[in-house]
Amino acid sequence: MSTGVSTSTDKIIVDRSRSHRNKAVSKAVRQTRERLQSGHASNSSFDRDVLDMYVASVLQGATIMPLFVVIITALGVYFTEDTQLIFWALLTLTCHAGNILLARRARRQEITAESARKWRRLLLSGQFLIGCCWAVFALQGCDTCEPSSFILYKGATLLIALSVTAMSNFMLTPAVLAAFSPAVLALAAKSGLSRDLLEISLTGLVTTTLVFFNYISDRLFKSNLRILSYQSEKDDLIAELEVAKSMSDEARRRAEEANLAKSRFLASMSHELRTPLNAILGFSEVMSAEVMGPLANPTYKEYAGDIHRSGQHLLDLINEILDLSRIEAGKYELSEEAISLLDITEDCIGMVQLRARAKNIAISDQFERQLPAIWADEKSMRQVVLNLLSNAVKFTPQGGEIHVKVGWTAGGGQYISIKDNGPGIPEEEIPIVLSAFGQGSIAIKSAEQGTGLGLPIVQAILAKHDGQFLLKSKLREGTEVIAILPAKRVLQSLPAVEEAQAVARKRKSFA
Repeated sequence: MSTGVSTSTDKIIVDRSRSHRNKAVSKAVRQTRERLQSGHASNSSFDRDVLDMYVASVLQGATIMPLFVVIITALGVYFTEDTQLIFWALLTLTCHAGNILLARRARRQEITAESARKWRRLLLSGQFLIGCCWAVFALQGCDTCEPSSFILYKGATLLIALSVTAMSNFMLTPAVLAAFSPAVLALAAKSGLSRDLLEISLTGLVTTTLVFFNYISDRLFKSNLRILSYQSEKDDLIAELEVAKSMSDEARRRAEEANLAKSRFLASMSHELRTPLNAILGFSEVMSAEVMGPLANPTYKEYAGDIHRSGQHLLDLINEILDLSRIEAGKYELSEEAISLLDITEDCIGMVQLRARAKNIAISDQFERQLPAIWADEKSMRQVVLNLLSNAVKFTPQGGEIHVKVGWTAGGGQYISIKDNGPGIPEEEIPIVLSAFGQGSIAIKSAEQGTGLGLPIVQAILAKHDGQFLLKSKLREGTEVIAILPAKRVLQSLPAVEEAQAVARKRKSFA
């Protein structure tokens, strides 16, 4: 057996497997998400943003380095009484001021993607000039003070300057190397000439610290680059979602207009077709029944019967289309009350019994007689059972059998099952049969062709009742349809309340 679940997105009324309609928007969003998760843009894509952030960082911390240089110079002159440090301070402050002016000029000219490489070289050159100033400081000596104390002072100064430079200039990746490579080379040259253990130790310490801070700066730079990449991808995704939303709003507006036009057309069509149909059905019935007198030609009586059957078929088609339209528009209202599923099923069997006898079809039933009432719309449930029974009679061959069951479900609900031994439905045609206006190959070849709206309407009515519809079929073995109502629609009867004994009235007492 195979359970039919429709995958149609334009015909089925109740489709739980409906996918996203706008494939282009879904594809664009999926590609952006994959690009966000799998890869990031190259460094060159964010050169302009990185330089802008570096320039902003330099301008915001413009007073930190001059203040540090002034403090270091004051301490050095105080302890060593050497005025050469003042000239070094003036040189360093001049180079630092030139670097600040270069950053301000870069901000005023607004770095573009084409000029980013040129500005990057200029800014690195400014850091190299400052690094040369630190190299001059590293070559400083003191003849009047203790060598170990001056080396300690010089080493502490270089380490603090290196850390400040690394933290403020990490957005310009080689800035740390450009600023302190000259100082390391100067220390190495001086320690090589003097062969002093303290000088060699200081050179090793500064070199190791430079490598470490360069590694930290590189990690910080990559982290910020990743953040920029995420921001760029997020902006792209937001832009695409905005475009998708505008497209969706426009599509919804057009769909609402089309739905309104369809509703007006159906209302007009219903009115225009029902008016002549009343006359056709009424007069053809009068003529076939020979109410006004016998017809001279018996063929005319046969024609009148054909006209009446055709008109009735057209009226049923109009009613089904209007029901389908109301369901799709959400205007199908239920008039719920306590009803018996057994009584409705027995009435519907009686209505199709005449057609079944004409084809020599036996209808057997298996009912659980103690079923309680259910809370549902009687007209809708009658339409469900009648549609399913009519389909079973229509497609069951001469001398076939139809089995009808009504009982409890495992979850406490109620169900009705209708099984026939007809030709069955091929598995690949089940979604077509469950779609609106869809008919299988057997129905098309059959002499009793329908509109293809019965099963979709059954699905929709059961969905309105929070129920479920199952279709099981196998070719050349038969078909079974099951309509299930949930347990919350079953009305359970409560036991009678025992009568309580009357309580004697208390006498009022007054003090």
